[in-house]
Parts: sequence; C-alpha cells; structure tokens
Amino acid sequence: MRIVSGHIVPLGYGKFVRSDRVKAIEPIEDGRGPGRRTWVHVDDVADPLVASRSDGAIVRDLVEPSAGEGGDPQVRQLLGDILDTIDRLEPMIRSIIRDQAGWNLDRLEERIRDALGPEG
Repeated sequence: MRIVSGHIVPLGYGKFVRSDRVKAIEPIEDGRGPGRRTWVHVDDVADPLVASRSDGAIVRDLVEPSAGEGGDPQVRQLLGDILDTIDRLEPMIRSIIRDQAGWNLDRLEERIRDALGPEG
C-alpha cells in the first residue's frame, strides 16, 4: 500500500484533508461517541482534528491498494462505511435486526472484513 498523494479524504461532517498531509491517525478512547471517533493529526495544524469516521475507514481512503488487492475503490469505500455503521450499533439494536429482519450482523460484519482484507 502507499499513500495516494493529493487525494482528498473525508473525515465526516464536512471535514476533509489531503491524504499526503496526514501524519497520524488514532482512535478516540475517552469521550468517544457520535461525531467523535478518531483523532487525525495533520501537517501544520497544531491540534488534531476530530473525525466522525473510524480510523479504519480513514486509512482505507488514505491508501491505494497494493497490486493484487484490487477491487473497485467505490465498492471498498461503501463496504467500509457499512462496516462502520454496523460497528456503531448497540447490542439491543443488533438483536432487534436479527430477530425482526433475520440479518445476522455479526456474520455480515465478518464477511465484509474478509472482503476488505487485512486493512479492512
């Protein structure tokens, strides 16, 4: 994998950064919640930016798949966004979806992670 130079990466809620300006990404541990999932450290910006997207989703947008990984970038981004949404669901909501709609979100999450590969 390599950073896609000059690529614009969404952080969520209308925030964007250039991929080649990102220095570090770290998940927010304390105070994490809706709209507060990841710290993004950017060149020439004193304080890290707060991103509403997960660290994994941002990394997927920062890098170009290496040879052999392939896959349509839009499909990979869509799968990553679905994975992020599933990850945020409370256990009670997961249970309701499983019981009412017959969707096993744990299995779906596992299959998406398999499809996205190691960086997914």
